[in-house]
Amino acid sequence: MPRIAGIDIPEKKKIRFSLRYIFGIGPKVSDEILGKLGIDGERRASELDDKEIAAIAAEIDANYPVEGALRRQIQQDIQRLKETKSYRGERHRKNLPARGQRTRTNARTRKGRKKTVAGKKGVKG
Repeated sequence: MPRIAGIDIPEKKKIRFSLRYIFGIGPKVSDEILGKLGIDGERRASELDDKEIAAIAAEIDANYPVEGALRRQIQQDIQRLKETKSYRGERHRKNLPARGQRTRTNARTRKGRKKTVAGKKGVKG
Protein backbone atom coordinates (compact mmCIF):
# COMPACT_ATOMS: atom_id res chain seq x y z
CA MET A 1 0.00 0.00 0.00
CA PRO A 2 1.38 3.41 -0.88
CA ARG A 3 1.70 5.69 2.14
CA ILE A 4 0.98 9.40 1.67
CA ALA A 5 0.71 11.94 4.53
CA GLY A 6 0.81 9.13 7.09
CA ILE A 7 -2.17 7.29 5.57
CA ASP A 8 -2.09 3.97 3.74
CA ILE A 9 -4.12 4.61 0.61
CA PRO A 10 -5.88 1.64 -1.04
CA GLU A 11 -3.86 0.35 -3.97
CA LYS A 12 -6.64 -1.38 -5.88
CA LYS A 13 -8.65 1.81 -6.36
CA LYS A 14 -7.99 4.54 -8.90
CA ILE A 15 -5.60 7.15 -7.55
CA ARG A 16 -8.17 9.96 -7.82
CA PHE A 17 -10.37 8.06 -5.35
CA SER A 18 -7.53 6.73 -3.20
CA LEU A 19 -6.29 10.24 -2.37
CA ARG A 20 -9.68 11.03 -0.80
CA TYR A 21 -8.84 8.72 2.11
CA ILE A 22 -6.58 11.50 3.39
CA PHE A 23 -8.46 13.87 5.72
CA GLY A 24 -8.69 17.25 4.01
CA ILE A 25 -8.56 16.02 0.42
CA GLY A 26 -11.82 15.77 -1.49
CA PRO A 27 -12.74 15.26 -5.14
CA LYS A 28 -11.76 18.73 -6.33
CA VAL A 29 -8.41 18.86 -4.54
CA SER A 30 -7.57 15.30 -5.61
CA ASP A 31 -8.14 16.10 -9.28
CA GLU A 32 -6.27 19.40 -8.86
CA ILE A 33 -3.18 17.67 -7.44
CA LEU A 34 -3.13 15.01 -10.16
CA GLY A 35 -3.67 17.59 -12.90
CA LYS A 36 -0.83 19.75 -11.60
CA LEU A 37 1.55 16.76 -11.58
CA GLY A 38 0.33 15.38 -14.91
CA ILE A 39 -0.71 12.01 -13.48
CA ASP A 40 -3.72 10.23 -14.98
CA GLY A 41 -6.39 9.88 -12.29
CA GLU A 42 -7.71 6.67 -13.85
CA ARG A 43 -4.54 4.73 -13.03
CA ARG A 44 -4.61 2.44 -10.01
CA ALA A 45 -2.58 3.42 -6.97
CA SER A 46 -0.58 0.18 -7.27
CA GLU A 47 0.50 1.17 -10.82
CA LEU A 48 2.27 4.33 -9.63
CA ASP A 49 6.02 4.17 -9.19
CA ASP A 50 7.88 5.53 -6.15
CA LYS A 51 8.81 8.75 -7.94
CA GLU A 52 5.15 9.63 -8.66
CA ILE A 53 4.08 8.78 -5.10
CA ALA A 54 6.89 10.98 -3.74
CA ALA A 55 5.78 13.82 -6.05
CA ILE A 56 2.17 13.54 -4.81
CA ALA A 57 3.34 13.48 -1.18
CA ALA A 58 5.58 16.52 -1.73
CA GLU A 59 2.74 18.46 -3.40
CA ILE A 60 0.36 17.69 -0.54
CA ASP A 61 2.92 18.59 2.14
CA ALA A 62 3.82 21.87 0.45
CA ASN A 63 0.37 23.24 -0.41
CA TYR A 64 -2.43 21.59 1.56
CA PRO A 65 -3.15 21.29 5.30
CA VAL A 66 -4.12 17.66 5.87
CA GLU A 67 -4.63 15.14 8.69
CA GLY A 68 -3.25 16.28 12.06
CA ALA A 69 -2.47 19.86 11.08
CA LEU A 70 -5.95 20.38 9.63
CA ARG A 71 -7.69 18.77 12.63
CA ARG A 72 -5.61 20.97 14.96
CA GLN A 73 -6.49 24.09 12.94
CA ILE A 74 -10.23 23.25 13.08
CA GLN A 75 -10.06 22.70 16.86
CA GLN A 76 -8.21 26.01 17.32
CA ASP A 77 -10.89 27.81 15.29
CA ILE A 78 -13.65 26.32 17.45
CA GLN A 79 -11.71 27.17 20.62
CA ARG A 80 -11.32 30.78 19.44
CA LEU A 81 -15.08 31.02 18.89
CA LYS A 82 -15.69 29.68 22.40
CA GLU A 83 -13.21 32.12 23.98
CA THR A 84 -14.70 35.15 22.26
CA LYS A 85 -18.14 34.02 23.46
CA SER A 86 -19.58 34.35 19.98
CA TYR A 87 -22.98 32.84 19.22
CA ARG A 88 -21.40 29.98 17.28
CA GLY A 89 -18.94 29.40 20.11
CA GLU A 90 -21.76 29.18 22.64
CA ARG A 91 -23.57 26.67 20.43
CA HIS A 92 -20.39 24.57 20.26
CA ARG A 93 -19.97 24.81 24.03
CA LYS A 94 -23.57 23.66 24.64
CA ASN A 95 -23.23 20.86 22.05
CA LEU A 96 -26.05 22.22 19.91
CA PRO A 97 -26.19 22.79 16.13
CA ALA A 98 -24.19 25.91 15.22
CA ARG A 99 -25.53 26.57 11.72
CA GLY A 100 -29.13 27.59 12.30
CA GLN A 101 -30.85 24.21 12.20
CA ARG A 102 -34.06 23.71 14.17
CA THR A 103 -33.75 21.97 17.52
CA ARG A 104 -37.34 21.66 18.68
CA THR A 105 -37.97 18.34 16.94
CA ASN A 106 -34.68 17.30 15.38
CA ALA A 107 -30.96 17.58 16.30
CA ARG A 108 -30.86 14.21 18.09
CA THR A 109 -27.32 13.61 16.86
CA ARG A 110 -26.02 16.69 18.68
CA LYS A 111 -28.38 16.60 21.68
CA GLY A 112 -28.07 12.88 22.42
CA ARG A 113 -30.83 10.54 23.58
CA LYS A 114 -34.16 12.05 24.52
CA LYS A 115 -34.36 13.03 28.21
CA THR A 116 -37.85 12.86 29.74
CA VAL A 117 -38.70 15.85 31.93
CA ALA A 118 -40.75 15.01 35.03
CA GLY A 119 -44.02 16.91 35.51
CA LYS A 120 -44.23 18.08 31.91
CA LYS A 121 -47.51 17.16 30.19
CA GLY A 122 -48.94 17.87 26.77
CA VAL A 123 -51.54 20.56 26.13
CA LYS A 124 -55.08 19.27 26.59
CA GLY A 125 -57.51 20.45 24.00
